[in-house]
Amino acid sequence: MKKLALGAVMMLAMAAQAQSDAIARFFSKYQNDESFSMVNVSGKMFSMMADIDGDNPEDKALFSAISKIKGLKILTKTQTRNSRDLYKEALALMPTSDFEVLMTIRDKDKDMQFFTKESRGKISELVMVVAGNEEFVLMTLFGEIDLKEMSRIGKTVNIDGLNNLEKIKDKDKKKY
Repeated sequence: MKKLALGAVMMLAMAAQAQSDAIARFFSKYQNDESFSMVNVSGKMFSMMADIDGDNPEDKALFSAISKIKGLKILTKTQTRNSRDLYKEALALMPTSDFEVLMTIRDKDKDMQFFTKESRGKISELVMVVAGNEEFVLMTLFGEIDLKEMSRIGKTVNIDGLNNLEKIKDKDKKKY
């Protein structure tokens, strides 16, 4: 039940104030298109997580990391034949002056890229863009982000893509 509740929180959170304009425009373009699913979780939802007492030190660390997140926005489209076009469109909008490629994964049936935006030496935004054979996902997470904690959260609530963050050994590496 705890995993389900945490999953709902992770899948519902978002606050648009800190995300980049290009990403916001992409979301705005498709958020009312009924062929897409959109999840938007505010920073308030994440701050409420800070008030939950964990049963053990691992839970407490998890809730502490979640409480630093200011928002989460996810846009998905499944059973689509244009996932690669959406992927290319989203990547073309990524402001390379603000974001740096953190990790690129190319598999036989899925492409995935992670981008980060740093502010004062800390990651302030994480963007994930995924295209599969019939699936497209764009996720933006912003606030004070600890990649190791986000990987653990991704595993805990089974968010496809976030669990790949565990492959990052050195935050300064660009491609994997």
